[in-house]
Amino acid sequence: MNANAQSASSSICIVIPYFGRWPLWMPYYLETCRFNSTINWVFYTDCGTPEVLPPNVKIIDISYHGYCDLISQKLGIQFYPENPYKLCDIKPLLGYIHADELRGFDFWGFGDIDLVYGDLRAYFNQSRLNRKDLFSTHARRISGHLCLIRNTEEMCTAFQRVRNWKYLVSKSEHVAFDEKAFSKIFLRHKNSPKIVLFLAGLIDPWLRKAEFSEAYTTPNAKIDWVDGTKKFPAAWFWHGGVLTNDINGDKIFPYFHFMVWKKLWTAGPICPQILDHEYSTKSFKINMDGINCER
Repeated sequence: MNANAQSASSSICIVIPYFGRWPLWMPYYLETCRFNSTINWVFYTDCGTPEVLPPNVKIIDISYHGYCDLISQKLGIQFYPENPYKLCDIKPLLGYIHADELRGFDFWGFGDIDLVYGDLRAYFNQSRLNRKDLFSTHARRISGHLCLIRNTEEMCTAFQRVRNWKYLVSKSEHVAFDEKAFSKIFLRHKNSPKIVLFLAGLIDPWLRKAEFSEAYTTPNAKIDWVDGTKKFPAAWFWHGGVLTNDINGDKIFPYFHFMVWKKLWTAGPICPQILDHEYSTKSFKINMDGINCER
């Protein structure tokens, strides 16, 4: 557990299995982890240890096949998908699979790395964490790019409430288990009117455990922007742990998920500088052309 964590704050560890090669923007992702110093990350990976690793990020070196062995053993299934993208389906199971590594943490989380974090503690403040057991940054489904779950046996085994979970997880193809089947444990009628969801939240014990709140972390996708329009920010700015954009200067965003923009990027626009101990990027700008350093 992070020694810098304040005793009054719930401890958090985010678990991410990732195999292949680190993306070009990994130094920037890690820098945003560094500035969230009271939160921990654990990577299970064959990508090697990045040149400069923040003290709150842990790398566990394991081959893809070895990790599939671990999952198969822990879940009592045969889990050997050819495509590592299938690992997205086990996100809600990571608290169970890695119970030993997560022992002592109040919350665990799963997520992606095609994003940069803002001030996570400002968004997931202690008052918020005290109220619920699961936090999705989408209003109508589990957010696969970041979701926090209370580290209790009930919540770590919640995935088992999906009647055919072994079949779905064992299938070789990706089935979006996190955003579909797992979501339905908490949010059975996601497309219902808000009043129906509100009333369901009063009587459904599993929905009462969860917060589904749109944080507008993935612009240019299917969800309208904060003001209900399709006018999305054209640029995002990260400075010393604070994340803003060119439209919403005072809104707190937990992270910016650049899922759409990354498809437009090549190696050129992304600042090629490799972070090292002598210089740490304190500011950068992200737009559809890439990531640009600001000194």
